[in-house]
Amino acid sequence: MSRRVSPMRKRLPLSAMALAALAALSAPSAWALDLAEAWAGARQHAPQATAAQAARDAGLARHEQSRALWRPTIGLEAGLSYAGAESSIRGAQFAAPGFGQSTGVSFDTSVTGGTGTRVDLVLRQPLISRERTAQGQALSLSAQAAEVQWAQAQQDLMLRTAQTYFEAAVAAEQVRLLQQQAQSVQRAATEARDRFQIGDKPITDVHEATARAAALQSELLAAQTRLAFNRQALSDLTGLAMGETGLSLPTSHAVATTTGSLDEWLARAEQHNPGLRLAATQVAVAQAKADASGAAFSPTLDAVARLGRERLSGDGDFGRASQTTRQQAIGVVLNVPLYTGGMRSAQHREGLALVEQARAEQEQLRQQVTLQTRDTWQQLQVAQARLDALDAALTASRARLDATQVGLQAGDRTTLDLLNAQNDARGAELALLQARVQRLMLRLQLASLAGALDEQTLNTANAQLTH
Repeated sequence: MSRRVSPMRKRLPLSAMALAALAALSAPSAWALDLAEAWAGARQHAPQATAAQAARDAGLARHEQSRALWRPTIGLEAGLSYAGAESSIRGAQFAAPGFGQSTGVSFDTSVTGGTGTRVDLVLRQPLISRERTAQGQALSLSAQAAEVQWAQAQQDLMLRTAQTYFEAAVAAEQVRLLQQQAQSVQRAATEARDRFQIGDKPITDVHEATARAAALQSELLAAQTRLAFNRQALSDLTGLAMGETGLSLPTSHAVATTTGSLDEWLARAEQHNPGLRLAATQVAVAQAKADASGAAFSPTLDAVARLGRERLSGDGDFGRASQTTRQQAIGVVLNVPLYTGGMRSAQHREGLALVEQARAEQEQLRQQVTLQTRDTWQQLQVAQARLDALDAALTASRARLDATQVGLQAGDRTTLDLLNAQNDARGAELALLQARVQRLMLRLQLASLAGALDEQTLNTANAQLTH
């Protein structure tokens, strides 16, 4: 006996669906992380940024070291010793009130196993020193090198952040496309099974759809694993919890072409590339160090002020005795190196060899930067043509998919034809997306080669993403 269902009972599922839809609309959307926010996190959290800042701070300290080379130094010296002393004076003249004057007087003192103390306060001010001049120059140049190195580290981290961000974004889009395709294949498999049961489709269509669905599930699992890895890499870099955070990708209207000819970009790279600037500074540092080792043979002149006291007391051959000496002096000290055992000359030869090494490395880097700039610029010139071709391929693959779906219903196409068309459409869409990301990354890389990758450039790229 059939059971009658009341109208109220019929409306309950619809009410539940309406409430669910309303909750979905009113629920807050997933937090989206854009490229600028990812860079802000990486700049604060990434160990690479911390190391670069520490190196920069160390470079700033070298400026102070350079100035300190010509400042006065003050030192306190104190000593305690177990010592002895003997003195003998013959033929002395002695005079004292009440004793008259005597000649041929002898004085003998002796301290054996006594206690000696010494205290000296010394102030030294360098006046002339070619070695200090060269050392100061080397320290100043080294500080400049640290600043350039910090700028290069900032650009490298910015590129790494963009690369890591887009890898995660592309992986998320690939998962989405695979999920859509898996749903379509599942529907095709269900339809093939139903039509097989009524004798309208062969069993091969069922097997092909089932096999494709299993293969897509395996591919989807691999893509989800890769997405989890890429999200974790982005989280480690930025210090931000990813979860289901939304990520942005370049839009179809994004413009990433470059202005300026190849010669202009090559000239910019030659002048502003951080690596080349660092290499040039390192050559200058090596030359300054070589000059410092060579200048070690030159005389130095220092102003010296000394205040000291020395005392020796103890028992001797003539009873208890003590000797006290006080010194106060101010003047100049000239130091002329005569022989250092070959150490200084060997250090100078080493310094000259290091200069030649630095120059050769600078030229090698210059050639590499030139080739990279040329290659990146040329890739950007053909990027738009490649995007146009991929966009046309996507349009064609979608049209073929629509035609195949119609043909399948009419019996002119097989289930395998539909599965292949779906796979081609998904591959074309992903290829176009990857090409857009590659074009944007090429623009950032070219700016980095020319030393022009900064937050303004990154914000311009961020404005071309979907938000």
